[in-house]
Order: sequence, then C-alpha cells, then structure tokens
Amino acid sequence: MTRPPTAAQRQVIDAADPVTGRLRGTEPQLAALVKRGLAFRHPRPPHDHFLTPAGHRLRATTPPTTAPAAPATAPAEHAHRPTGPAADSGVFAARVGGPEDTEVASGPDRARDVHTAWQGLLELRRMTNPDGSADRPCGWERAHLVRAAALALEAAGHRPAGPEPDTDGYRVRATPQPEAVGVYARDAELLRACAATLERAGWQAGEYTRPRTRERYLLASPRRV
Repeated sequence: MTRPPTAAQRQVIDAADPVTGRLRGTEPQLAALVKRGLAFRHPRPPHDHFLTPAGHRLRATTPPTTAPAAPATAPAEHAHRPTGPAADSGVFAARVGGPEDTEVASGPDRARDVHTAWQGLLELRRMTNPDGSADRPCGWERAHLVRAAALALEAAGHRPAGPEPDTDGYRVRATPQPEAVGVYARDAELLRACAATLERAGWQAGEYTRPRTRERYLLASPRRV
C-alpha cells in the first residue's frame, strides 16, 4: 500500500488551485508528489506542477490539514480572494442556482473571480487533453459535472436562480445518468440560451420535458471528441 503523503506534502495538495490543480511548493515536495502519482510536471515552460486525477481525489476526500490558499490565475501569477459560496475556505465555487448557493455575492470582484476560474479551466483543458484542445471538457470537468457546467454558464454571464423556488435564473443539478447534469430554468428563452452556451463550451445539450410536471429542462454531457 502506498504511504500517505507527509504533512508538508499534504499542505501542498490542500493549497492547490481548486480549478486547475496548480501546485506551489519546494522542488523536493513536488518531486515526491510526482513519484507518488499525485502530481505531474507540465512539459511546456514554465514547467509548473499540477494535481493528477488521483491527487484531486485525495484532496477532495480527505479533510484538509490547513485552509487552502486562494486560487491562482492560470497562467498569470496573481491570485484574488474569491467571493460567494465557500469563500471562507478560500475555494472558488461556481453558482449552481437555488438554495445551494448559500451566499450571494456580485459586482466586479465576483466577475473577476469567475473570469479567472474560467480561464484557468481552459488552461487545464489545454494541459490535460491529449491533443491540447481547449474546446472540449477535460477529466476534471467529468469528475465535477455540476460545478463545471455551472462555471460555463456563470462565465458566459447567465444569472443563477435565487434561493426562492419561483425566482428566475438557471439551476444545475446532478442526475442519475452517468456524465450528465440537468439544467433548469423557468424561462424558455433562458433555457435555450443555456443550451447554446454549453454547446459552445464543449458540452452536448438536449431539451426534454418531464412527463408529470411538463417542466422543460436540459440534459447536458461533456463531449469527448
């Protein structure tokens, strides 16, 4: 059985950018994480280190030993303090809409954080898709379907629904189907706009109707090719 990472290595993992998985640490720490299969060194300059899928799973399933750092802009060097859900922990979270968004924040700070997260996700696509493509989702998005779809929608300027059931805006929810999320909106035009946004972001989106309630919704899945 592989030994767990040391406390210092664990801190490096916990402080990784929550979207891109970009790591900051000493060369010995990063090399040790690469040896354990928890990180990889990007072949292109500046040869930054990033979490592997196994590293992301470890970070997600084990309680962090320290508060994670604010997400870094990729590829820029500056990071900004995120706002909204999970802001107290320093972890950016895209708005999924509805009561799940426990804190409502807006304004230029939120717009900046969303833009930073989306650009970081595009960079992660370029780094982790085998062909370097940024026009289709990567492994991180398939492992975090709801967050990934919500980020694509929020980055495109769509408004998430508020906490009250009858408020306008989108809501992104998990579904029983593998690699698929449900997107809901009271307004039919908004629902179609969300479908177009997801298609441009590399998702497949189809519109369906619930048999009993006649509610229209999208079923969206990340494209593989």
